[in-house]
Amino acid sequence: MTTVEILQSVQFVFDQDGKPTAAMLNMHAWESFMEKLEEIDDLEVIQKGVKNWRSKEGWTRWEDFERELEADELSNLD
Repeated sequence: MTTVEILQSVQFVFDQDGKPTAAMLNMHAWESFMEKLEEIDDLEVIQKGVKNWRSKEGWTRWEDFERELEADELSNLD
């Protein structure tokens, strides 16, 4: 699903005064939304790694970089 499709699928819940109190997504839209957030997190990690990699201090072996990515993924599961 695209971001626009996710946003268009949102259903709102209103109270007796007509004020919105909640937003609901179907599970497919929710899962797509979560995937997009994970992609953003992955991009931020990669951008940080590339930025640091360009300086001599930031040079990292590929295996170490993969371990860092895996550790970040595991910490996000908590």
